[in-house]
Amino acid sequence: MESKNTKLGLTTEEARRLLSIYEPNEIPFECPSRVKILLSKFWGIVPWMLELTIALNILLRRWVEAAIVVVWLLFSALVAFQREDKAQKALLLLRQRLTINAYVLRDGFWRAIPANELVPGDYVHLSGGDIVPADVEITNGQILVDLSQLTGESRPVEKKAGDVAYAGSLVVEGEAYGVVKATGTKTYYGRTAELLKLAKTPSRFDIVVTKVTKYVGIFNGVLALLVLLYTIIQGQPILGVLVYFLLLLVMSLPVAAPVMFTVSTSIGSQTLASNGVLVTRLSAVEDAAAMDVLLMDKTGTLTENRLAVEKIVPLGDIDIEKLIEFAALATNESAKSMVDKAIIEFAAKNGVKIDYSKRLDYKPFNPKLKYSEAIVADNGNKYHILLGEPATIARATNTPIEELDKKISEAQTVGSRVLAVAIGKTLTTPKFMGLIILTDPLRKDAKELVAKLKENGIKIIMATGDHESTARAIALQAGIGEKVAPRGIVKEGMDPEEIMKYDVFAGVYPEEKYVLVKELQKAGHVVGMTGDGVNDAPALKQANIGIAVANSTDVAKTAASLVLTQPGLKPILSAVRISRVIYQRMKNWFLTFFVRKFGVPTFITLGVLVFNKFLLNSLLMALLMFIGDVSAFALSTDNVVPSSKPDKLNLRKVVILGFTLAMLLLLFNISAYWVATNIFYLSDAETQTLIFVWLMLSGVFATLYVTRTPRHFWEKPYPGKMLLVTTFVTVLATIVLAVEGWLMAPIALNIIMTLLLLTIAYLFLADFVKVSMFKE
Repeated sequence: MESKNTKLGLTTEEARRLLSIYEPNEIPFECPSRVKILLSKFWGIVPWMLELTIALNILLRRWVEAAIVVVWLLFSALVAFQREDKAQKALLLLRQRLTINAYVLRDGFWRAIPANELVPGDYVHLSGGDIVPADVEITNGQILVDLSQLTGESRPVEKKAGDVAYAGSLVVEGEAYGVVKATGTKTYYGRTAELLKLAKTPSRFDIVVTKVTKYVGIFNGVLALLVLLYTIIQGQPILGVLVYFLLLLVMSLPVAAPVMFTVSTSIGSQTLASNGVLVTRLSAVEDAAAMDVLLMDKTGTLTENRLAVEKIVPLGDIDIEKLIEFAALATNESAKSMVDKAIIEFAAKNGVKIDYSKRLDYKPFNPKLKYSEAIVADNGNKYHILLGEPATIARATNTPIEELDKKISEAQTVGSRVLAVAIGKTLTTPKFMGLIILTDPLRKDAKELVAKLKENGIKIIMATGDHESTARAIALQAGIGEKVAPRGIVKEGMDPEEIMKYDVFAGVYPEEKYVLVKELQKAGHVVGMTGDGVNDAPALKQANIGIAVANSTDVAKTAASLVLTQPGLKPILSAVRISRVIYQRMKNWFLTFFVRKFGVPTFITLGVLVFNKFLLNSLLMALLMFIGDVSAFALSTDNVVPSSKPDKLNLRKVVILGFTLAMLLLLFNISAYWVATNIFYLSDAETQTLIFVWLMLSGVFATLYVTRTPRHFWEKPYPGKMLLVTTFVTVLATIVLAVEGWLMAPIALNIIMTLLLLTIAYLFLADFVKVSMFKE
């Protein structure tokens, strides 16, 4: 932290007074009207079909049927509304927690404050990785800003003294100071708040389900059309037939799918937030479940992220005090960087006075060059100082790399980070003058958590800009591995299998991390990457799961799909496990949907075309669909065992298994009809009751318990409370309705007991088919 400066900036009292005059520095979040959100749930193809069904039933004076469909429509709409309302609240919470900070001079001292507290007149500091928090007129320094979020302009624009850096632009590189000119809605673009938003891009699972649903819908649509044409030819009343047609068509559609996915991912996002992970893209929940490669730097994950200077090693004709002073003059005096802060604090602790007025020019650390530099006037001479990565400084000073490696090996301790200092008079080549050894201790739980990530089938690769010896030492300590990739191996078009051979890529540049991510993705890997700086942003955005570690720059947070609020690997492990639980529930629902949507509509169509009977009347069909959809929601909180390896949807396997179980259900459906007509000799109305009870027991109850786990249904994990309660109430209500003859013709209890035996036979047979197919 620099010394007190009372000439610039505002006092706290002045800022408080100005904040009462001007609005807070934020764009009001325009949340859609709750009424508008609710009404939107009644607009769309499926709602229209249900609304038409209600209207036709009212015309036919079928009040009970109309009421059931109304309740079904209201239930779907209200659940979807509730979840979207919660999603809006989650977005508000996300915006509150992912605050943009500003580095401001208040009361003569530099401090970090929430950007929404800035007022016109504040004196701020901007550097690479920052989001410009307000419209700032540059007074000193020079920066490159990315305006693509605001204007679409892809090229970074230079901003120097006299220029205005607009709120919401991203500082790519450089460093500058300036005065806030406008805040909030008064800024030129008024877009800062929009940079942090909850992305709603469709996941691969959504895309697959939509594709499969289309084919299932076409198949069942043809069946429904055949039923419509056949019954019209048979002379059935057109309105009644049209109601039946619409219900059969709706039965084949995944009415509950959007709600089910939203419920599952919302629950997952809330659980992740309580485990130190903020989700900025909902589809990242699925991607985290499928992640099989994690590229990570040690900062913020493996180490404690608290740098301190361990020792100074002079290598030239210079004393330690002078080496410390010159190194500090090549740092940023406002000390936002952990490296700069560590060096400045070490100087203060050792009584070395740093006079920044001696500095004539300063260029902050450049990730591409890997060093910072300064021009300093000292004792009548001008000196050029370089501070940065040893290999880079060695090249700039023509120091043999072999000699440097030997000196570093002698000076550093296990896992320490090394910086080099070069000093020379201006217009001459600087000389390699010393090493600064920084320590960043390995986290106590790092090795254990790395082992657990590996147990979950994730390949860990350390990709870091640190020196090879430092990276190797940390990788060994953390249990990542010891195979270090040769320098310069990373390039476009490299063999992904070559990447997977190594455990460590040391001395890599940010653009090389991007190449590693892209090449691995080309080979079909689902890649996660951790990062914290502005130059990590392209790779974070490219990765399937970009993970901004705790204390990341604002730019890194906007590029990432997961933002960690706690340091270490534990939040990442939690994200993997929780995502796999959510993904397993979604897969279970998808299998249930497939079995039901093939097995039941096909059976009802056969009843009309082959048996010349309506196996369900429109009331029972509506009741079956409503209860079936409600019961399926219980899978969103069911107990499941997450996969121990990256969990990707094997569509071919799921479709084959779903089709097999659907055909098995169809055979049992036909058997139930045969029992009704050839053993109990029931009337048409009683047969409809029997078929309704059977489909409730088999299609709703038994199918749920078969598809909810790849194991035998009696094995752990046991069903969740919500599933148990839902199915128990459903079965009990079905039996009472059938025996008492409410809404349907009554049938005897002994008939229902026969159906229960048939259900048990179907349950066990379907379960053994499922387990045997999962083992293949």
